[in-house]
Amino acid sequence: MDSDEESLEENVEGPLDEDGVPHGFCTVTYSSSDRFEGHFTHGEKNGKGKFYFFDGSTLEGHYVEDALQGQGVYTYEDGAVLCGTYVDGELNGPAQECDCEGRLSFRGQYRDNSRCGDCYIYYTDGGCLFGRVNADGEMSGDTVAYIYPDGHTALYGKFVDGELIEARHATLLSNDNGKPQFQVVTNSAVYTYDKSTSSCIATHALLQDPYENQRVCVSNSLIKGAGQGLFAKNSVDANTVMSFYNGVRITHSEVDSRDWALNGNTISLDEDTVIDVPQPWDQIQQYCASLGHKANHSFSPNCKYNPYVHPRFGPIKCIQTLRPVHKDEELTVSYDYDQEPLEKSAPEAPDWYKQALQHFQQTNSQ
Repeated sequence: MDSDEESLEENVEGPLDEDGVPHGFCTVTYSSSDRFEGHFTHGEKNGKGKFYFFDGSTLEGHYVEDALQGQGVYTYEDGAVLCGTYVDGELNGPAQECDCEGRLSFRGQYRDNSRCGDCYIYYTDGGCLFGRVNADGEMSGDTVAYIYPDGHTALYGKFVDGELIEARHATLLSNDNGKPQFQVVTNSAVYTYDKSTSSCIATHALLQDPYENQRVCVSNSLIKGAGQGLFAKNSVDANTVMSFYNGVRITHSEVDSRDWALNGNTISLDEDTVIDVPQPWDQIQQYCASLGHKANHSFSPNCKYNPYVHPRFGPIKCIQTLRPVHKDEELTVSYDYDQEPLEKSAPEAPDWYKQALQHFQQTNSQ
């Protein structure tokens, strides 16, 4: 995140002193194709300046006797930004990082250009990890916490390289001096990393998620013929994560080759994977570790599916509110079935979906 001090100067644009070295505001292009624009004093960078590196990244800050000192801003080639404290050209002190869309991704300390001490690592879904990083900058130890998007509910315990090993439900009590304090919930169950496979949905299928359990419950749907549905336990604002959609992981080709009767609880995770909650796991007496599959379809939903990195389940989907939702309101999402799939082998939307869409279109055209 600093210039290559051994790069040879190739071209100087700007004033020179009597010794022929940059003096004043100059642009210096090096043989590595890196470029520096800023103030010089007799050949040394002094004052505000900015490096433009050959890979598209930049580094901007205040230079003293050729070294970056104080606050500096490093912008990665993809647009992500690191704002940190520099001492003699090295990152030493508080730092904060944001991704290319401006979302906070890291907050903590650096020592000699490496993360150190207590740090936060933020996910785009609103969750975050807090704890002490090891020599490789990875979150490891017995006092690491995953903090859910509400900033209050947590899983506190042992993590290795950011992966949950063994933790219990905890509550964030305070955030004194930038270091949060947690209280483990009495008699909490033990949670471990439990990513599903193509045949195993969860090792502890009846162990409910502590965050989800505070927000949703399953009851008979208000939608005719829909069976059970998912309901809000409390009133919440828009953009609130409410529930998680975990399941066995199967392929798109497997889904496309079977009857719709077997695809009632499938959702696409990515280009390779589909999450499925098949029988008998669709019954809460058999599986309630996550409840997102209980949300029914609506063409005017109050929620949506979003990607989520769960400390226990790994990469899954979550259900997030689109608008404020009232207590006891049923949560619905749009299934977005394709009525005319591009591939002939892929199944069309189920009949109930087509009929519901036709009714919705007729109702809204009147």
